[in-house]
Amino acid sequence: MMAREGSFTFTRTATGSMLPWLALAFILVIADQFTKVLILGYYRLGDSTTITSFFNIVRAHNTGAAFSFLASADGWQRWLFTGIGIAATLFIVYLLKTHAGQKLFCFALACVLGGAVGNVIDRMLHGYVVDFLQFHWANRWYFPAFNVADMAITVGAASLILDELLRVRRSK
Repeated sequence: MMAREGSFTFTRTATGSMLPWLALAFILVIADQFTKVLILGYYRLGDSTTITSFFNIVRAHNTGAAFSFLASADGWQRWLFTGIGIAATLFIVYLLKTHAGQKLFCFALACVLGGAVGNVIDRMLHGYVVDFLQFHWANRWYFPAFNVADMAITVGAASLILDELLRVRRSK
């Protein structure tokens, strides 16, 4: 069924269920929280284990957003990012419900949903997000530490871009 709102046209599919996508998001939340529990249980803040010449397991706390954006703020950012995560969760669930038959799109949304919920849980429980995966180059350049939730969000974002590129290609 095609619907038209303003200048945007979208397809609403009645086929498919959002339950598999919610299950994927749930699995990602469990994997994210399990790995964070391990880090919190075995590492103190700042501890690091060298795995390879370019990869470490660390314990870092991020009170900000991606790349520690607003991490040095006075604490209000915790509630801002929690609110954004909750709003994104509600919007993604709506999109999953209305587009359940679009597999790549829903895969992408489920990944973003799982990652967002994983990081919101951290903000609610701890006031910060637990990060622990750290890549570096020659011990001079360090990519900011990240976690399973961040990886899920990144895979989801890349999949959303791919889905859009494929959609545009099909429409030509």
